[in-house]
Amino acid sequence: MFAENKEHFQPQLFNTLSEMHPKLLVELENSWSAVFYREVFCQIDELAFKDLYSPDNGRPNTPVNILVSLELIKHLFNYSDEQIMEQYRFNIAVRTALGIRDFRSSPITIRTLSNFRARLNSYTRENPEKDDLIAVMFRNLTDHFVAVTGIDTSEQRADSTQIMPNIQRGSRLSIGFDVLKQAVSKIPEALLTEELREITNPKFEKNLLYRSVNSEAKTKLQTVIDLCAKLVEIAEENNLAELESVLLVKRFLKEQASFDNETGIWIPKAGKDLNSDCLQSAYDPDVTFRRKGNEDHVGFVTNIVETCDDNNPVQLIMDFSVEKNNVHDTTLLNERIEIIKETGATDLYTDGGYYSEDVINNAKAAGIDLHFTNMTGATPNVEKLSVADFEIEGDKIKACPLGESSCLSYCNEENGTITAHFDIEKCRNCEHYDYCPTRKGANSAIIVITSTALLAAQIRKAIQEDLKINTSKRAAIEGTNSVFKRCGANDLRVRTLIRSRMVVGLKITSRNIRQLWRYFTKDFRRNPKSRDRSVQNGDLALA
Repeated sequence: MFAENKEHFQPQLFNTLSEMHPKLLVELENSWSAVFYREVFCQIDELAFKDLYSPDNGRPNTPVNILVSLELIKHLFNYSDEQIMEQYRFNIAVRTALGIRDFRSSPITIRTLSNFRARLNSYTRENPEKDDLIAVMFRNLTDHFVAVTGIDTSEQRADSTQIMPNIQRGSRLSIGFDVLKQAVSKIPEALLTEELREITNPKFEKNLLYRSVNSEAKTKLQTVIDLCAKLVEIAEENNLAELESVLLVKRFLKEQASFDNETGIWIPKAGKDLNSDCLQSAYDPDVTFRRKGNEDHVGFVTNIVETCDDNNPVQLIMDFSVEKNNVHDTTLLNERIEIIKETGATDLYTDGGYYSEDVINNAKAAGIDLHFTNMTGATPNVEKLSVADFEIEGDKIKACPLGESSCLSYCNEENGTITAHFDIEKCRNCEHYDYCPTRKGANSAIIVITSTALLAAQIRKAIQEDLKINTSKRAAIEGTNSVFKRCGANDLRVRTLIRSRMVVGLKITSRNIRQLWRYFTKDFRRNPKSRDRSVQNGDLALA
């Protein structure tokens, strides 16, 4: 049964803190735990989590603000479950951060913490139309942090980074064996053929995966595919086809092989015919494949948006999202534009991976100006005149980059292209004749500018003009991603997209908490250029 935790507002007269030496008590009150209790623990909206529990049945739940805070502290210091529970039981600073001022209360077990995460996972999976509760908590706390620090959120920067859940990359053969073995364990042994029963024999796995050479890989993959097909046939004949493990075998067959109607068998596809959505792990069906630069990645991608105003004493992450890693950066940003707008952003600094006409137009409609540090694609010839240098007024091209007026200009309303004709004799005498983007005809030089080409040229021109400031504004988010990965994002201790989103949300919230400590301790990387940032309750020491 759901119940709010209000006990921390009414401390007992005699508790552990009342027996502490005054000097130690002052140190504790000036430590990270005091900031955490006041600015995080007391700000957690427990009512947002009430749907995880029955409203009127059973015993009261373990306080949500304690469970959520334990998760935040765990990621704040990159603890394991065992370590955070030890800290909770014996560390007075941690207990103070949770509003607990004595050691007489009933201890929380690791099982309680894992059950809470399981509730969150089930709720999110069963209610996809509702907000992710960890994301809701992140937004609420971040809004509070912005109010406390008084930072300016109008300028923000964005970047994405690859993250990997708790899996190991495997070959097609090993993935096939894993899904097959899982499914075999769920089918009654009496229904299995002798070949399928052999799957559980350790010698079969050793001979299949470890005692083979490259020349045998294709043959052994065919063996696994044949066994998968046989298992699916048995499952369908015995009303077991909807088992989760059997559905995974079906998915593996469909993605990795093609059915030959003539021979009646499944034949492995060539590697080049596989797409990035195909199954990458038998233990996490959500992960996808992506090649970025010269590196291969299996897992998910996180997109982070962070403040970057030079006057801010600290910067806070204002938005994040986690998706399959084959989702393009432009899609990641496009889907968050409205949310980023709500955080107060008016200028957003990104790299060229986010460039697209749709993103720019949607951002503009939301009142956000995008600033790029580079652009993807081929670099244009610097000696060649840019279409952005032509004088355009409305839907007409008035003059060339050197000021010569056009003889004729018109717009194709269907596709938005603008065409202009120039005097060919004047063009022949121009010093930029060989580097002009016009098409030279017998009677005139013609330029046809599409909206896409014009936008790209304008963006390239803006990049060159503002390269230094754009690069400076965006650069530090690479450090944010680096810290994020050092805190476990490169090797998450969970699997599946939903659980990964939860963990990333907790890690990013914890990062903002750390920034809040820096604000209270005046640990500024730069001296803020505006407003007095004095701390009312004195300087607080970093943990």
